[in-house]
Amino acid sequence: MKQILMRELLGQTLRELRMSAAMTLREVSAAARVSLGYLSEVERGQKEASSELLNAICGALDVSLGDVLRLVSDKVDALEKVTRLPVGAAAAA
Repeated sequence: MKQILMRELLGQTLRELRMSAAMTLREVSAAARVSLGYLSEVERGQKEASSELLNAICGALDVSLGDVLRLVSDKVDALEKVTRLPVGAAAAA
């Protein structure tokens, strides 16, 4: 079973919120005062966002930190409830 990584779910959520706000990476990075490259890495789940950076990104997206964390928490719940099918030798038997 693949590990659930919070940084990936957080990045995915931030990207979804940015896209639903019809904002570009460049616009959010400028408003949050973070480099474009770093924001891109956060969205792709490659970098951990500090609490300060996360607050700045939320401010740029005009969403509360609490709302973002609730969305991420909902994703974790959904992933944990997925029934995993057997893979490999056990499935072939």
